[in-house]
Amino acid sequence: MNTIITLGRQFGSGGREIGEKLAEYYGIKCYDKELLSRAAKESGFCQEMIESHDERPTNSFLYNLVMDTYSFGYNASSFMDMPISHKVFLAQFDTIKKMADESPCIIVGRCADYALSEYKNCLNLFIYGNEEYKIKRIMKKYGVSEEKALDMMQKKDKQRQSYYNYYSSKKWGRADSYDLCINSSKYGIEGSVKLIIQAVEGFEANR
Repeated sequence: MNTIITLGRQFGSGGREIGEKLAEYYGIKCYDKELLSRAAKESGFCQEMIESHDERPTNSFLYNLVMDTYSFGYNASSFMDMPISHKVFLAQFDTIKKMADESPCIIVGRCADYALSEYKNCLNLFIYGNEEYKIKRIMKKYGVSEEKALDMMQKKDKQRQSYYNYYSSKKWGRADSYDLCINSSKYGIEGSVKLIIQAVEGFEANR
C-alpha cells in the first residue's frame, strides 16, 4: 500500500480501533496519541502542553493572522505573538506532514486531512455510528453509566467538531468533507476494516 489514510471519528465509534486494525493489516504505523509525543519532541513544547490543547478549539481573533502567516511562512516574531493553541496546532500540522512524507501511515483525527490536502495519495475517511451503539462502547470501555457515557460523547464530539471547523475550511462529520464515511454501528469494527481495505484497493487502482 502506498496510501496515507486519515481517519476522522465520532467518540465511541471505534475509529481508533479501526485505524489500529488497518495498520496491522498493512504493516504500517497508526498515529493517534503518538503524534502528540513526536510533535512535542520536534517542536520543543512539553508534552503536557501539547496534550492540553489536543483537538481543542480556540476563540482567538488571531486565527486569520495565524493561517496567513502559516501559508506564507511564519517568521520568529509572528510566531512569538501567536496564542499557544495556534503554536500547538502548527506543531501538529508540521509533524503530520513529516509522517506522511516518510511512509504510508494512518493518522487519526487532528485535522490530518486538512494538513495533507495537497497529497494525492491521501484517502480521507470518517467513522460514525448511531447513539446507542456508541454509548454501549463507551460504557464498556470506560466503565461508566449510560448517562455519563452520553455526556462524554456529546462533549468530546462537540470539542472535535469545533476544533476541525475552526482550523480547517471544511465541516466536521459532513459527507462532502471526506472521501468515504462509514457507519461502524452497521458494519462493526471488522466489517468497517474490510470496507476500507476495498476502498483503498479501488483508490489505488484508480490513481
